Amino acid sequence: MNTTPVVEVSRLLDQRGVTSFHIKLIVWSLFIVFIDGYDIGAIAFAAPELIRTWHVNPADMGPVLSASLVGILFGSAIFGWVGDRYGRKPALIAALLLFGFFTLVAAWATNLQEMTWLRLFAGLGIGGIIPNIVAINAESAPSRMRATLAIVAVGCVPLGGAIPGFVTATLVPHYGWQILFLIGGIVPIVVALAAMIGLPESIKYMALHESHRARLVAVLSAMNPGLTVPAGAKFVIEDERQFAGFNPAYLFRDGLALITPLLWLLFALNLMGYFFLASWMPTLLVAAKLPPATAALAGAAMQVGGTVGALLLCRWIDRRRFFAIAVLFVIAVPVVGSIGFLVGSVPSLLIAAFLAGFCVLGIQSGINVAGALVYPTSLRANGSGWELGIGRLGSIVGPMLGALFVALPVQQLYLWAAVPYIAGAIVCFAIHQLNQARLRNAARAGELRPVAAE
Repeated sequence: MNTTPVVEVSRLLDQRGVTSFHIKLIVWSLFIVFIDGYDIGAIAFAAPELIRTWHVNPADMGPVLSASLVGILFGSAIFGWVGDRYGRKPALIAALLLFGFFTLVAAWATNLQEMTWLRLFAGLGIGGIIPNIVAINAESAPSRMRATLAIVAVGCVPLGGAIPGFVTATLVPHYGWQILFLIGGIVPIVVALAAMIGLPESIKYMALHESHRARLVAVLSAMNPGLTVPAGAKFVIEDERQFAGFNPAYLFRDGLALITPLLWLLFALNLMGYFFLASWMPTLLVAAKLPPATAALAGAAMQVGGTVGALLLCRWIDRRRFFAIAVLFVIAVPVVGSIGFLVGSVPSLLIAAFLAGFCVLGIQSGINVAGALVYPTSLRANGSGWELGIGRLGSIVGPMLGALFVALPVQQLYLWAAVPYIAGAIVCFAIHQLNQARLRNAARAGELRPVAAE
């Protein structure tokens, strides 16, 4: 008879609720995602200055704008695997150091070819942030706040993406475009060095790895005063079925055969639309005869709207998940399509850009988390990494399509930019229906506790 004592980690997290541990983790996550968002967006705001300084054709900027996205495609999958294999904390630190170094070197680039390669390598590190930030927060939270805390963490990526707009409007006229990359390189390196000491590890990741036992006992004891963990106790995550190893084939088992590829398509559609907007908005608005500072502020307004959307919508998305995201896709269609018709009125343009970010980046924050929560702890960063990695094909296509159609009237461009959201609404509702059926079947089979249901 097996008499090994068992510690149910999810139950302990649910009993204690949100603690100072979670606040500390959220604060660290915000530092990390701010600079991640900054480095994703910096090249878009630098593009008009690079065109002017290097005397290049706007259509030639397509590869530069897509280079970091190609890196993110591979970096998301690579660092998702690293996070599941070696821990969320080591993966985040390595990703920060990688993209910090190559972003810093980009300040000394002298032509488009150099900038393209530097952005490609920086993208590898940038891609490692979101899968591991989602995992580390979702796996340390009580079940009723699992999606909410993860969305709060990643929902601030757009706010980081807005900062280059303000830097462009205030510092670039005095210090040149290089200041964008100096900031974007130095800050993540400093944050990575500090994170080596202060960033905590995922609670559920530690529960699955014996080498973290002493640290996990200390964390759980601090969160639950009076808790005594018996010697030799086995830690279990009782509301998730785990898998041994990191084989991507696991992402298609247990009712996920259709859900996983549809999630990849959903990521691709939203990222296609978002990165068209984010990469080309400053350049297109300057081409439409708006002042560069106004174009930069419109891009920043979209990013700020994304942060507001993610934070305001997080509890609704937590409760309704894919259904709520499908509704946001529907709303995004007229909002995005209207932007090109509002270039004659700066206030209206800024409002439309804000609302576009509210919807589009609210969607992205939601699917970053809802998609990751489909998978158990042993696969979460890997599953999220594959979603973001394959989805980045859409983010690469978006800026490249912008380069092909840049000569079209701005009104037509933004109407075309709304098309991915029509398809996204259909795909997301299909995922909602399939995932509801999967969870009902799992509950009937006794594989999951009810808290794991959507």
